Amino acid sequence: MPLQTSNIPVIGFTLDYEEGGPAPVYSKMPWYALRENYCGSVSRHGAIPLPLPHEVEFVDAYLDMLSGLIITGGAFDVSPELYGQSSKHETVTTKDRRTKFEFAITKGAVDRKMPILGICGGQQLLNVVLGGTLIQHIPDSVKDALEHEQKNPRTEPGHSIAITPGTLLHKIVGKERMEVNSAHHQAVAIAAPGTVVDATAPDGVIEGIELPPESSGHPFCLGVQWHPEYSVTPDDDVIMKAFLDAARKYRA
Repeated sequence: MPLQTSNIPVIGFTLDYEEGGPAPVYSKMPWYALRENYCGSVSRHGAIPLPLPHEVEFVDAYLDMLSGLIITGGAFDVSPELYGQSSKHETVTTKDRRTKFEFAITKGAVDRKMPILGICGGQQLLNVVLGGTLIQHIPDSVKDALEHEQKNPRTEPGHSIAITPGTLLHKIVGKERMEVNSAHHQAVAIAAPGTVVDATAPDGVIEGIELPPESSGHPFCLGVQWHPEYSVTPDDDVIMKAFLDAARKYRA
């Protein structure tokens, strides 16, 4: 039976990409990577995780199989050229092949109004796809910034966020504050047209964006700057479940 006709939602994950190198690197040849907890965060809720190799020509075929898309994070940055900036901060590193694929599949999912969850760098990519811009390096742009690349384990909170009342995120978690982990040196600068900022850190850094379902017609398009796949608090599981509920409805 084709996956798209099943009652089980199929969730696509974008993969990281490495060029390879000498030991102890995994392989001398190029390879894909994805932390297991990304896949586990949806499989424990009864969904099928499907990692997606970076084959742009298969974007439409991938989307035909999917019920939802998760744009994952990674230790790299979106090229500033994609949001209209000619200069590049010295800390910026790019993975152009990965970004080309992620841009294409994210745009395709937006056009189809498929449920989307952008996580950390995935939120930043989502904002750029929708027409927004990024802060290239938080310490150089935000006065008295928090330590957004937390030193304590990712399985623990790094700071709190304030959630904007009335937003999709607020409706999902049912509160105006939650604790999150933090692993990023970039952030949304100008939120994309049509989106709303649904969460901010105490230093003002944007921690969440979304397309409002009422005005956009998109049932679930959410970006979060933290990593809910770690389940740092029960709120993270609530977000994942809400995304998967939307994915089930997408194929219903």
